[in-house]
Order: sequence, then structure tokens, then C-alpha cells
Amino acid sequence: MMRHLPLIVFVALLGAGPLLLPEFTVTLLNYIGLYAIVAVGLVLLTGVGGLTSFGQAAFVGLGAYTTAWLTTVYGVSPWLTLLIGIALTAAVALCLGFITLRMGGHYLPLGTIAWGISLYFLFGNVEFLGGHTGITGIPTVSLFGWELKSAREFYYLIWLVVLLAMLSVRNLLDSRVGRSIRALKGGAVMAEAMGVNTPQAKIVIFLIAAVLAAISGWLYAHLQRFVNPTPFSINQGIEYLFMAVIGGVGHVWGAVLGAGLITVLKQWLQDFLPQLLGQSGNFEIIVFGIAMVLILQRARDGLWPVILRRLPLRSAGGPRQLVAAEPLPRRARPAPGSVLLDASEVTKRFGGLVANNRMSLSVKAGEVMALIGPNGAGKSTMFNCVSAVNPATEGKIAFLGESTVDLVSRDIARRGMSRTFQHVKLLGQMSVLENVAIGAHLRGRQGTLAAALRLDRGEEARLLAEAAQQIERVGLKEQMFEPAGSLALGQQRIVEIARALASDPCLLLLDEPAAGLRYLEKQALADLLRKLRSEGMGILLVEHDMEFVMGLADRIVVMEFGEKIAEGTPAEIQSNPRVLEAYLGGVESAA
Repeated sequence: MMRHLPLIVFVALLGAGPLLLPEFTVTLLNYIGLYAIVAVGLVLLTGVGGLTSFGQAAFVGLGAYTTAWLTTVYGVSPWLTLLIGIALTAAVALCLGFITLRMGGHYLPLGTIAWGISLYFLFGNVEFLGGHTGITGIPTVSLFGWELKSAREFYYLIWLVVLLAMLSVRNLLDSRVGRSIRALKGGAVMAEAMGVNTPQAKIVIFLIAAVLAAISGWLYAHLQRFVNPTPFSINQGIEYLFMAVIGGVGHVWGAVLGAGLITVLKQWLQDFLPQLLGQSGNFEIIVFGIAMVLILQRARDGLWPVILRRLPLRSAGGPRQLVAAEPLPRRARPAPGSVLLDASEVTKRFGGLVANNRMSLSVKAGEVMALIGPNGAGKSTMFNCVSAVNPATEGKIAFLGESTVDLVSRDIARRGMSRTFQHVKLLGQMSVLENVAIGAHLRGRQGTLAAALRLDRGEEARLLAEAAQQIERVGLKEQMFEPAGSLALGQQRIVEIARALASDPCLLLLDEPAAGLRYLEKQALADLLRKLRSEGMGILLVEHDMEFVMGLADRIVVMEFGEKIAEGTPAEIQSNPRVLEAYLGGVESAA
């Protein structure tokens, strides 16, 4: 009850607002609500997904102009125009998303600015949309026979939509789909290796943010009963982003806080600054710019996390309680001794640099194959070729008898290969449990709509139970609910192993798993890998700790300068003169 007390108080105050507040304040709250709907979409798109967009105002305009034109020209019902506006905006966003989201770095926000400006000028220059004069006479909205004519009446509809948007996005983030969206910030390489379809995830959040903006535009049109292009300019798009960032771009409640703060400050500064300076102008933009710089210096994650740290209720409820759930189905294990991975004549070039030259190796079910060599020998590059993170330039790679030439990383993960990384790739702000649950992504089926409506709870319980089981298996039960970024480097590597195991692989690729581990932790890891081997799992291991490798591996492949120089059992490798010379310190040192 205490955990939900702030929400209950907030909803009660919202309900009482129109009954107690003057007309001007109610109107201001209406605009805060309209802006908050757009900012909630930006929380999902920018704060969680890491995709910066300055063009959301254009999507607001699409929603507004669709209903304005259809209701005034053809007399279409406003509620029908809402559906048409959502469909039209989704179609436009889908086209723009396929073009824009392929770009990375600074090209993505520049792309959103480009189409944001384009749509703004489209609204102003198309004759049937009224040009820069706009469209007037937009009809009111009726809800169950109640005509929403005044700002006080419209207030409840706006804030109902705000609350539903916040609830849906929070539900979405607390799900399998939500974890795949959060994984985007950890980089496409990690997400794809865990089976996440990253292009699809980007399109999904882009569409959701666009649809929320369109709904805000529909509400705006019927509240104002008049539209023109001015509120849908690129300046307004930047302001929406300001709201999300200042409030707390990674938090749903931050969207409401930012929308309220910017709207109230803007109104106050527009009244106060002309009196102070003795002349009119957009001086509030200067203040916002300075405020943005200061906030990003002092509170990089926005103001909402700062408030949360000071709330006495922030720890209410303690760590998340897992519910009992049926175990997830397991994939059939290949027969012991059968070949899982067969790589032959693999060459990888980066321009004129040959990182791997005609490399060959195989891994069988129920064995540990170690890949060793000096730094820069090309071991991790070979890993990336095998897992399709960086496809090979030449050669053949087959997994479970099927060529992987035309497969991407997520397709290989679906077939039963999972991996860790040389440089740990975890989401530091997420708990160990949530990080490991990303590994089980492919074992779930519920989609975006089910997650937003919270119809996925049964499957979600099973995925989290699987993640918890793997965390216990690797010995990190006590750290299950801690942020992954707070763990020592060695423990973070163990979390990566648990995440890989959560996908139920038949072949496990481990890139320097013992790096950063203490002696007893290495012993525990070796015991775990032996147990996995006894269960029929194949393990391909890159490691520099020779004592660890020699005591664990069944076969070893040695690399130097991108080429294989030896292959054999640990005993054979330790007595191989070429290996001793290249890697183990020379024959005399070994003697």
C-alpha cells in the first residue's frame, strides 16, 4: 500500500483539480498533459532505447491535421479520425523509421530534424490544409453523450490518456519485450547475440512514440478547435526533448515532471522577463538553454532520479519477489561426441589486415575446446566469425550441420549457440536478474501488445524463474537483485555466463571467462564448466590463464598471427616446441 501511496495521492489531486483551480490553471494543466503524452514516448524512444529524435512535433501535427481535415471537410466522427490518425502516423513513422533508424551516431538526430522540418513545411504549404492560416471550426468530442466543450471538461480525457500511456509504457518496460528494448543501450552486438531482433525493436519503440504523439495531436486539435503549423515546428520538437531530458529521460514519471516544469517555467518567464528587461522577445529560450546545461552537469539523468533518492518511500517493498513458475522447456541435446561446430579455412580481413588466415577448428558435444594464443593472435575475431557478429570473409562455418554463411547473430543464437564477451557487456543500471533474463529472450513468445496490457505475466514469471535458476547455478544468488554495474569485474563475467546459460545453449562460447577471478572463483568456474560438459554441452573457450586451460580443456588450438600453429590435447600442446617458442616462453624456459 505504501508503495502505491504517491500514485494514489497524485490521481486524487488530478481528480480534484478542475473543481478547485481557476480556469487559467486548468488550461495550463491541460497543456502539461498534452506535452507529457509526447514526452512519455520520448522516454521509451530516447531514454530507454537510446534513439534521439527531434521530430516528434511533426507526428503531433499529423494527428492534429488528420482529425481537423476529416471532421471539418467530410464530417467524419472525431473518434473515427483518432483511429485514422493513428494508422496514418504509424504508416508514415514506419517509412521514416526504415530510413532514419539505419543511421547511427549524430546522423540519426540530424535525420529526425530533416523530416521534422519537412513535415512542418508540408502542413504550411498544402492548400487544402489551410496553409499557414490553418483549419478552424473543428468539432467538439462527445464521450458517452457528454460533450466536452470547456477546458475543465476536456481535462479529464487528457489526463486519462496520460495515465494510460504511463501505465502501458511501464508495463512494457517490465517485460521480456522491455528488456530487449533496454538491451539496445548495451549495443546491438550484445543484444543480437542474445537473440534480440534489434532493427525490429527500434521500429517498435519508434512507432509507439509516434502514435503517442499523434494521440496528443488529436487531443490538442479538439481542445483548441483550431490548428495551424506553428505548434508543430522543429522548435517544439526540441522542447519536447527538453521536457524528457530535464524530467528524467529514463523514467516515465520524469516525462510528467519535465512537461510540468518546462510549461510552468515558460509561462512564468514569458510574463516576468519582458518586465525585467523592458522589451519583448523569446528570452525564455536562453534561460532554458542555460538550465539544460546546468542540469546535465549536476543531474545527468534528470530531476526525477534526484527526487527519488530523497523520497522516504523509495525502498518500500524491498527486492522484487519471484513467483513460483513452471520450468521452461529445454532443447534436445545432440548426442555426445557429435560435431556441433565445424569451421574450416576461415579467413577474416579488415581492409588490408588479415586477422584470421585459413583457420580451422571443430567442437563436439560434451567437450571443452580451448583457443589460446598471444594477445592480438585473432582469437576474439575468430569468436566473432563463428557467432556471426563479424561474418568471415572466406571459408566455411557450420553449426549443427547447417551453414551459417547467410545467418545473422540472432539466428545462430536461436539454433543453440550462446556466448560471453572479452569486454563485459552488461546493462549496469539493471539488476543481475534482469540482465540474465535477457539471455532467455528467445525462449519467450509474448509480444508488445501483450506486455503493454500485462497479459504476459505467466510467461514473464517463467523467464525470471529461469534467470534466477542460472544465477544460483553460477553462485551469485546473494547478488541477484543488485545492479549489475555494482559488481566486481570477475562477478560481472560470471553474470555473463549465467546470461548465456539462460538461453539453454548446446554450444557455449566463453571469451576470457576467468579474467579478473580470484583462485577460488576460478575453481568454482572450472567445476561449473565440467558439469556442463558432463551434461553434453560443447564449450569453446578463449583464455590466457594456462593453468586454468590445461586443467580443463579436452583439446586445444593454438593461434599466432591469425593462423593455427598447433592442435592437440593439453599434454601434446605443452610439449610442442613451436607452441613453447611462440606462446609458453620457449623450450629452455619450459625446461
